Amino acid sequence: MASVSGDNKKESELKLKLKLYSYWRSSCSFRVRIALNLKGLEYEYKAVNLAKGEQFSPEFTELNPIGYVPVLVDGDLVLSDSFAILLYLEEKYPHHHPLLPQDLHKKAINFQAANIISSSVQPLQNLATLKCIEEKISSDPDVKLAWAQHYTKKGFVALERLLKDYAGRFATGDEVYLADLFLAPQIHAAIKRFNVDMTQFPLLSRLNEAYNEIPAFQDAMPEKQPDSPLASAS
Repeated sequence: MASVSGDNKKESELKLKLKLYSYWRSSCSFRVRIALNLKGLEYEYKAVNLAKGEQFSPEFTELNPIGYVPVLVDGDLVLSDSFAILLYLEEKYPHHHPLLPQDLHKKAINFQAANIISSSVQPLQNLATLKCIEEKISSDPDVKLAWAQHYTKKGFVALERLLKDYAGRFATGDEVYLADLFLAPQIHAAIKRFNVDMTQFPLLSRLNEAYNEIPAFQDAMPEKQPDSPLASAS
């Protein structure tokens, strides 16, 4: 049997469709969708309805016992956590739109900006947290909104200060990198879900305008996903 050359093997691997377990409004899933689009990787969209609790089904917790999206399935590998997925995709497909700059300083700033969002903003205003507030503190929607706005604004203040000396067209220059993949979904949620006044954040507002011009970002938008109520209504 003829052996498969290195180039042909890489091509055949690319043709194997990845599976992404996602929820349309999940900002963590949004990050991964952007990365897959930027890298030109085909994937099968597997919707998980968080509002209906499908993340707690036996089928899904077999993939991710903690019950969070996204989950990426690549052959025998099942990988959860958006940060881990993004770094995996970068390692496996480094030449398909690199997500990290070569410059060590800029790379560190990308990690710092991404971590501000993944550790200090998104977990404090995600669906699970807001539901917990509703059940244990107050069912008043204004209380949940004020909570989400507080932590979003706190993170955005830090990001404005961090990126002011590094931003070009995008967060750390004129190329899209990891920080942008975390920023775009969080800014989108701030505007669409939490009514944050973005005039307080001119740098992030300018970056958001740039993101909205990129097809890879546009196609990853929550409202364009197959499980979005907006998509089914159109």
